[in-house]
Amino acid sequence: MSIPDIQKLEEFFAKAEKPEIPLMLNPATQINDYEHFLESHFTPLKHNPTSKVNQPLLWRLKALKLLIESNA
Repeated sequence: MSIPDIQKLEEFFAKAEKPEIPLMLNPATQINDYEHFLESHFTPLKHNPTSKVNQPLLWRLKALKLLIESNA
């Protein structure tokens, strides 16, 4: 994932309607603070977008994007 791709995701979330909280992203992930979730995922991705350690952060952001799009 490149910086421009991460920026596109950030732009999506900036424009997207915020979902109702709490939100179950998957059976193991409940989002209680939407803004904190986004910040805690984008910060490490921006600092090191190609790190394999950060890959799950990207997966969760993409899953959240799909969830928001499917409920729109």
